[in-house]
Amino acid sequence: MDDRSIGDSAIEVVLDTRPQRFRAVVGVVLIALACGLGAWVFFRGPSPFAIDVWWNQLFAAAPSQPVYVFALVMDTVGGHLTAVLIVPLLGAAALFLSRRRWSAVYFLAASVGSALLVQVIKQTFGRARPEDILILSDYGSFPSGHTANAATIAVVAAVLFPHVWVRMVGVAWVVLMAFSRTYLHAHWLSDTIGGALVGAGAALVLAAAFSRLRARDEDRLTIRRARRTDAEAAASP
Repeated sequence: MDDRSIGDSAIEVVLDTRPQRFRAVVGVVLIALACGLGAWVFFRGPSPFAIDVWWNQLFAAAPSQPVYVFALVMDTVGGHLTAVLIVPLLGAAALFLSRRRWSAVYFLAASVGSALLVQVIKQTFGRARPEDILILSDYGSFPSGHTANAATIAVVAAVLFPHVWVRMVGVAWVVLMAFSRTYLHAHWLSDTIGGALVGAGAALVLAAAFSRLRARDEDRLTIRRARRTDAEAAASP
C-alpha cells in the first residue's frame, strides 16, 4: 500500500475545509451570543431575569444533603486547580502518549483560551452573584467558568473522538455542571448558559485553527496502522 495515498486519505478525513469553516463560524457566533447576553445583563441593571429568579427559588429551601454533596464535588472537579491545571495536563499527556501531539496542544489551547475569555467577560460585565450563595467564589457571576470549562472539555472530546456516546456524555457533563452551579446559588441560570456558549465557542474556533496540525497526527497514525496490518498479513501463513 502506498504511503502517499494513505496520508492523503487520512488528511482528507480530518481536513475537509467545509466542516472546519463551519466550526469556526459556529464558534464565533456562540462567543458573540455569550457577549450579547452579557451586554444585555449589564445594560438592564442589577435585577436578574425572571427565569433566573424562578430557577433560583426552586432551590431556596434547605439543600438536600446528597445533592448538596454532589454539587460540592462538581464544584471541586469543575473548577479550582483540578479543572484549570490537573485535567488539562492529564488530558494533554494522555493524547501526547497516544501520539496525538497536536491534539494535545489543541486541548491545552482550548482550555487556556476558554478560561481567559471567561475572565475577560467577567471583568467586562461584573455581574453580582446571587445573595444566597452557599460557597466562597471569585468576582463576577457572568459567565460561569465551571460551565464554560465543562463545555470546552465536552466539545474537545467530541472533536477528537466523534462518537455518539462521547457527545451524549459531554452534554450530560455540561448539564450537570450547570445544575450544580445554580444549586449552590453560585450562579444565575443565565450565567451557566453564557458559560456553555463561551466554552463551546472557544473549543470550536480552536478546533478549526488546529485542524491542519491535527491532520498530521492522524496521517502518521494511519500510516502506522497500515504498516502494522501489512506486516501482520505478511507474517501470517
